[in-house]
Amino acid sequence: MATFEYAPAPESRSAVTLRASYGLFVNGEFVDGRGTPFTTTDPATEEVLAEVAEADERDVDDAVKAARRAHTRVWSRMSGSERGKYLFRIARLVQERAREIAVLETLDNGKPIKEARDVDVPTAAAHFFYYAGWADKLEHAGLGTSPASLGVAGQVIPWNFPFLMLAWKVAPALAAGNTVVLKPAETTPLTALLFAEICQQADLPPGVVNIVTGAGATGHAVVAHDDVDKVAFTGSTEVGKAIARSVAGTGKKVTLELGGKAANIVYDDAPVDQAVEGIVDGIFFNQGHVCCAGSRLLVQESVAEEVLERLKRRMATLRVGDPLDKNTDVGAINSPEQLGRIQELVGVGEAEGAERWSVPCELPAKGSWFAPTLFTGVSQAHRIAREEIFGPVLSVLTFRTPQEAVAKANNTPYGLSAGVWSDKGSRILWTAARLRAGVVWSNTFNKFDPASPFGGYQESGYGREGGRHGLAPYLKGSER
Repeated sequence: MATFEYAPAPESRSAVTLRASYGLFVNGEFVDGRGTPFTTTDPATEEVLAEVAEADERDVDDAVKAARRAHTRVWSRMSGSERGKYLFRIARLVQERAREIAVLETLDNGKPIKEARDVDVPTAAAHFFYYAGWADKLEHAGLGTSPASLGVAGQVIPWNFPFLMLAWKVAPALAAGNTVVLKPAETTPLTALLFAEICQQADLPPGVVNIVTGAGATGHAVVAHDDVDKVAFTGSTEVGKAIARSVAGTGKKVTLELGGKAANIVYDDAPVDQAVEGIVDGIFFNQGHVCCAGSRLLVQESVAEEVLERLKRRMATLRVGDPLDKNTDVGAINSPEQLGRIQELVGVGEAEGAERWSVPCELPAKGSWFAPTLFTGVSQAHRIAREEIFGPVLSVLTFRTPQEAVAKANNTPYGLSAGVWSDKGSRILWTAARLRAGVVWSNTFNKFDPASPFGGYQESGYGREGGRHGLAPYLKGSER
């Protein structure tokens, strides 16, 4: 059968005006940093996009002081309805500048424009709308009769969803009456700094949101600052453990959203074509740079051959390449360091005897790229079945009974998410009730709603973001 090639459909970069350099956002203004500036690049082309200021401990201290003043004098004294107006205004500005944010996110991150445009930015706006509605209803949230803000929230976010993770953390913090010092990842700082412009455009009082850029040392300064009341971190389990140790005994509230190795269970009665789409979405969305990615496929042995055949056929249609092309399904790996990590673990998988199959496609000559890949012949002992690869790599295991599926799914130190595919609701409910995961999707995967809480168990962290439960970590007297 003849097939047609997709004509290029590149999104224009004209929506974005890149500055040569960016400063820190402290007390409502952009200021110079005292650290050593660094550059941020387009991972798809290796083009240097801009120079970004580095915040040292003194800069972080300035940001925390600005946040404390704003909390004490303005934000905590403001009525919930007034805070809500600011959040609604920010949400509308995010919508108005959605194309600009999406293009900038794609340039700085390497993710496909259709994902930034259709998922990340709309979901970020939805979180601001959602929590704007809660700002004047905190006493009705079931979190205590008179919940009060904590003070200054120190927030550190990762590079896989830079703008969406910002919204997840900033929106509930502000709705609850806290002020914020946020550090974006060093490889993807630009949309956070664009958000600073949105805060100015919304006339948000100075100091309510402060953004400090830099790498691990800057993040450590935020987390360790004595006048930070609440720490919220999304990132690796290794760093999360270090943060947990550093804040132990300080009285700070902590939310950790860490790594995962999600099981995606496909029973023999599952609608196979739908399940294949869910498997693809579960692991190859955002190049697999997703903490809740369905990176372990558990498929019932009787249908394994059919599922794998259809899965490979579907994977072969994935278009890998220019992230700004609206046809692209899989974009660039975010950094050479992350690409090296993926290659290392894939090499380990081959060395340990698993069988590798990668999509036959031509990768761009420049930038960081990795073809969508799956491994068969994987056992529970393989490192690719146990460790988070954080890339477009799927490990396939089989099972014979529901009990075996649950046992294998739970055989992990993580517990962030899971998926179940079956035609029988009773089987889905039986399985979901036995999975140790914070989120279990049924006959779908990677679906998010601002009203739904998200978080993990075990080494996937603790605390919840999103929904009414996402307010609790930012309020006093709200433990549930």
